[in-house]
Amino acid sequence: MTASTIFKALGEPTRLKMVERLSLGGSHTITSLLQEFPISRQGGRKHLQILLDSKIIYMIPDGRNTLVTLDTKGLNVGKKFLEKLEIKWEKKLLALKDYVEGK
Repeated sequence: MTASTIFKALGEPTRLKMVERLSLGGSHTITSLLQEFPISRQGGRKHLQILLDSKIIYMIPDGRNTLVTLDTKGLNVGKKFLEKLEIKWEKKLLALKDYVEGK
């Protein structure tokens, strides 16, 4: 899994909202998670599959239901990518500051 896979999965508004909802904590059944979205169950399952493949969520069978939970593995890949960018930009901004201040 790569950062581009993570950001591609999160780049779709419905999937991003699903992740936001899951980030509030706990597990949700597929039905309860998809209730607030104006999409079919089949469409919702496709979105969930993309999130699952990206390791952003995991699913646990629970009797007749399937529980959906946020998985930090995929999100950590994206976080590490952004942290690397942040470090690079901080260095560039410090160099610019030193240049402007004549240091």
